Amino acid sequence: MLVIVGAIIVLGAVVAGYLLSHGHLIALFQPYEVLTICGAALGAFLAANPMPVIKRSISGLLGILKGSPYNQATYLELLSFFFDIFGKARKEGMMAIEGDVEEPEESEIFKKYPAILHNHHAVEFITDYLRLVVGGNMNPMELENLMDIELESHHHEAEAAASAINAVGDALPGFGIVAAVLGIVITMGSLGGPVEEIGAHVAAALVGTFLGILIAYGFVGPWATAMGHMNKAEAKFFECIKVCIMAQVNGYAPQIAIEFGRKTLYSTERPSFSALEEHVKNKDK
Repeated sequence: MLVIVGAIIVLGAVVAGYLLSHGHLIALFQPYEVLTICGAALGAFLAANPMPVIKRSISGLLGILKGSPYNQATYLELLSFFFDIFGKARKEGMMAIEGDVEEPEESEIFKKYPAILHNHHAVEFITDYLRLVVGGNMNPMELENLMDIELESHHHEAEAAASAINAVGDALPGFGIVAAVLGIVITMGSLGGPVEEIGAHVAAALVGTFLGILIAYGFVGPWATAMGHMNKAEAKFFECIKVCIMAQVNGYAPQIAIEFGRKTLYSTERPSFSALEEHVKNKDK
């Protein structure tokens, strides 16, 4: 939502400043300049990136429109989920959660926490490592190292999409210059004609430079930055999962294990101890 609000403010401020300076809005309407700039930027983006990065970039852009799903409510669900599944393992043995791990869609524990169950990547990450824990044949240090390697790979994949969008933003002013140069070429061909016609061609050329810079720094650049923040929020979510599982593996009680996870969170999303305790109690009813 803030992405949309920000874009409206950028556009509104630029247009308002132009109009208050007695500019004519119709002079900024140059669809062929937009076609040149945006078409060239799109072509460069497709040429520079493999299909997985392109798909992830599109998904990331759609994601920033929705906003980050990793808020305090989500973390309350995650930590309460771990309290339940660790509690079951502590009372009945690790083998008792094998069914939950193998078929999370059928698990009563997973069903209690739809915010977790509907996060495909989180479910896959949790079940993969709980499956290893249930197997009981893995050294805790090796398990943690394996988690770190997977999280690092996931982080690099996410950053590749943000970097691709940022590269487009960096290139847009250059494509604006390309559009402007083409406009000047057209202007040169009109020399000797009416002054009004020459002025219109020069104005169109300058709009090309203006649009390239505006789209780069007013829209695409901020979108890439927002994607970066989303990636960091997702990385923190998976770090919390990792810390909870490692605390369980090291023998801590469920209440202490989820407290380890809670302490890893940013202060803006971290639920208080009492709020988490209350949420766990309500889920048990």
